[in-house]
Amino acid sequence: MDGTNRTDPACTQEPPLAIQIISNLDIFGIILYSALTFMALVSMLLYIEECVYIYKKVSSNKKSAIIWVNGAAPVICAMSCLGMWIPRATMFTDMISATYFAIVVFKFLILMIEECGGDEVFLKRSANETFKISTGPCCCCCPCLPRVPITRRSLFMLKLGSFQFALLKMVFTILSIVLWTNGSFNVTDVTISSAAIWINTSVGVLTIIALWPVGILFMHVRDTLRSLKIVPKYAMYQLVLVLSQLQTAIINILAMNGTIGCAPPYSSKSRGYLMSQQLLIMEMFIITLVTRLLYRRQYDPIPYSDSEEDEKNIVLASSEHCVKNTV
Repeated sequence: MDGTNRTDPACTQEPPLAIQIISNLDIFGIILYSALTFMALVSMLLYIEECVYIYKKVSSNKKSAIIWVNGAAPVICAMSCLGMWIPRATMFTDMISATYFAIVVFKFLILMIEECGGDEVFLKRSANETFKISTGPCCCCCPCLPRVPITRRSLFMLKLGSFQFALLKMVFTILSIVLWTNGSFNVTDVTISSAAIWINTSVGVLTIIALWPVGILFMHVRDTLRSLKIVPKYAMYQLVLVLSQLQTAIINILAMNGTIGCAPPYSSKSRGYLMSQQLLIMEMFIITLVTRLLYRRQYDPIPYSDSEEDEKNIVLASSEHCVKNTV
């Protein structure tokens, strides 16, 4: 990109208003915006229908977790659509998406435990087993780390490791909004003295810490829950993370550095945000369709050992409860 694009006043202006976007749309723009808005609308309608299905067909101990996890792609898709139409609200829509996904990280861990029968059944089945903690994203390069016995305390620590992200992400979001109203928070300010750089760095560290327990538990239960399609479910969860966090961060960095050229009424930064939102709408729409296939179905009970009579009775009782709900 040449230097003229960096000094052009049109490249340094604030994001355009919604009415400016509408008035500047050509035929291609109208088709594109209409198609993306339709995708976002369909994603939310499918999610609402999925929530009704889960509420009626799934046992109560799994309802909350499945609904939260299923909502990751539709919520991000809807927030990206709002940010596309109202560019000046991008900071808020991104914060809502990130806060929701922070809760999804914790809920996915809870879902894996509930798919195993809940805390008590999981602890009984794994009484003589250990967790492999040398997994990503924290310690995948440390195979020498000792394995941790599976106890009620270690399970609680895994839950706490993910829950702290859901809680503190919400706290940092509220703090960011408060600082923004005071003029002290600017997402484009990357100087060492800015509040944004410290808050974003803290959130990044918390994200890595929260993803670690989910990876540990997944490595432990992936064979047990293979019949419940836990591997593709985990893959979709990871894909949402990469696309909504890493992809967005890369595009935004390129925009802030001026690599992405401006196109009035969009400045370089605003155009980068626009590109990110449009990509996310299409990607989250596809993920919504895939997750619908993964979660909207009936599964056979997890096979348990015949010698574990207590656990078997719990599973049979749970299966009977699910059949009654289905009927």
